[in-house]
Amino acid sequence: MRAPDWLTARPVAHRGLHDRARGIIENMPGAALAAIDGNFAIECDIQLTADGEAMVHHDDALGRLAEGSGALLGLTSQALKAVTFRDTPERMMSLGDLCALVGGRVPIVIELKSHFDGDRKLVRRMAEVLSTYAGLVAAMSFDPDQVTALRETMPELPRGIVAQRLYSEADWPEATMAQRNGMLHLKHAFHTRPHFVAYWVNDLPAPAPWIARHVFGLPLLTWTVRTPQQRERAVRYADQMIFEDFRP
Repeated sequence: MRAPDWLTARPVAHRGLHDRARGIIENMPGAALAAIDGNFAIECDIQLTADGEAMVHHDDALGRLAEGSGALLGLTSQALKAVTFRDTPERMMSLGDLCALVGGRVPIVIELKSHFDGDRKLVRRMAEVLSTYAGLVAAMSFDPDQVTALRETMPELPRGIVAQRLYSEADWPEATMAQRNGMLHLKHAFHTRPHFVAYWVNDLPAPAPWIARHVFGLPLLTWTVRTPQQRERAVRYADQMIFEDFRP
């Protein structure tokens, strides 16, 4: 199965169409609504909570954008929905909240965050939420195990692998050396069987995504496009961009 054409039909707003200077914060309702208003697809991140909920948030701990501290995995969804964020009165959404807000008006591209511990609860919770959602959705992860779980749990859902050229221990401390090596060059593709690839724009061109795109026909998204130079590279080497900090 190849990813559907809608995945690359329009630019994808990275964590929604956010603009902190205007009080529109990443992964918040306002960022999703701004993307809808611009007719952009929405990329978002989900994290697992202590009570098994999928919350829309990039970081695995509070502190960068929100008041307070602590790992999301150690907090309940109720507690996280009560957390106050700097520069906005909005609150963290669950994946179900986001789906209700979007209501099928634009596609959603969900990145599943992973601790590289083999836990698949986040995939299962996402499957429960999406079972009643009629809008266009794709899912992806850096972790090949999570992509394999997507294949086994929701085989018809478009799934992708997020990738880059190298994975250092400093940048990927939760992954073992064997896991980092297994992520290299998309060599896990025969068991993850992705429908698309999302590759770091600064690492393009590269052999693995070129082969995936031109030999196996997998659409290639590229992230995160911010500058004119990166946009030029995205146009040259990819099928669509995941962007932020400007409006295409």
